[in-house]
Amino acid sequence: MDSLRQAADTDEGWRRERGDASLSDVHRSIAVRTAGPGWRRAAAFVGPGYLVAVGYMDPGNWATSLAGGSKFGYTLLVVALISNLMAVVLQALCARLAIGSGRDLAQACRDAFPRPVAYTLWFMAEVAIIATDIAEVIGTAIGLNLIFGIPLEIGVLITALDVFLILYLQKLGFRWVEALIITLLGVIALCFGIQIFLADPDWAAVIKGFAPTTEIVTNPEMLYLALGILGATVMPHNLYLHSGIIQTRDYGHTVPEKRQALKYATWDSTIALTFALLINAAILILAAATFNKTGQTEVAELGQAHSLLAPLLGWAFAPTLFGIALLCCGVNSTVTATLAGQIVMEGFLKMKLAPWLRRLITRAIAIVPAVIVTIWYGDSGTAKLLILTQVVLSLQLSFAVFPLVIFTASKTKMGALVSPKWLTALAMFIAVVIAVLNIKLLMDFVLV
Repeated sequence: MDSLRQAADTDEGWRRERGDASLSDVHRSIAVRTAGPGWRRAAAFVGPGYLVAVGYMDPGNWATSLAGGSKFGYTLLVVALISNLMAVVLQALCARLAIGSGRDLAQACRDAFPRPVAYTLWFMAEVAIIATDIAEVIGTAIGLNLIFGIPLEIGVLITALDVFLILYLQKLGFRWVEALIITLLGVIALCFGIQIFLADPDWAAVIKGFAPTTEIVTNPEMLYLALGILGATVMPHNLYLHSGIIQTRDYGHTVPEKRQALKYATWDSTIALTFALLINAAILILAAATFNKTGQTEVAELGQAHSLLAPLLGWAFAPTLFGIALLCCGVNSTVTATLAGQIVMEGFLKMKLAPWLRRLITRAIAIVPAVIVTIWYGDSGTAKLLILTQVVLSLQLSFAVFPLVIFTASKTKMGALVSPKWLTALAMFIAVVIAVLNIKLLMDFVLV
């Protein structure tokens, strides 16, 4: 009876039935307590938010934050803050879509739009994931090079092994994937905490950096980096990822159970994204307090930043901490991007293949272009390429954000969990702001 009620709730208002669940091999595999203290039920939802938070501190973000901090000091901290607030709203909508409709964002696009539109959105999502993967593959390869001296080209190929890591961990249970991600996030936080302590930034200037300024919009170069930070923070693949992995929880089918699940899932993502903001801000603060302070305003390459930290911080182990944090970010990001790629391909195309083969295909689609581009550019062009990938992600955002807002605002699609009007209005405002900023970016850098 529950399954019939769920089918009726989730298929009403859609052009097509959902079909197989997202990530079917781990769908509703994590039990949620129906009795006992509320904190135990809430604990079952801790995890997906941290997988999403990984995308907000990936190696591409490092490049844009290093460039922004070294060139403009603490000014762009406000962009990190605003981007994070946007992310909190949009990720809350992802959880609402998944829990209310039983669909991830890819499935929702497939089931709501005509096939030509759905296939176009699928193509745009794949472009975004490829751009994401280029950044993450490069970041991981640079991390391996900085710590172990492994050549960049070989490091890129090593990153393909994350497919087997995911397969092994998910065989043990999806909680193991989450445990790996959270552990590596802890290592990243520790590394940056030590580096910020050594850098001793001007905290008054840091606080001032969170205040908005019109210069960000009027200065094309600053806007370019600001959009890069936005693209690195509110990432398209995170919207698909979150709406898929939240369904690993077996939260029940009744409306009260879904409402409670939505509350806990929203708290999970909000707390995790606050943690991500601290890491994002730490990267930019570190760059401002070390490079901008000493007049080195053109630092954007991760390898260059690594080599400069020891003399500036006065501690020989500082560059190693930087490299360890970068490697952890890269590993985390490639794992979550692979999961997002699987969700996108399964959701849009309804591929029915063995889990290992699906992951191999989705990984190949993303990593092959990354390998080619990385080998072609080598060490010298990685910084510009990283920033460019983040701007590409920002340009792709609207193709994921607008459908998400439209779906969650529809009573026929969402039923009792439809977004309240104030939330829809806020989310639509965010979507329009992103679109307008992207149009201005195109006018400044393409049409000139």
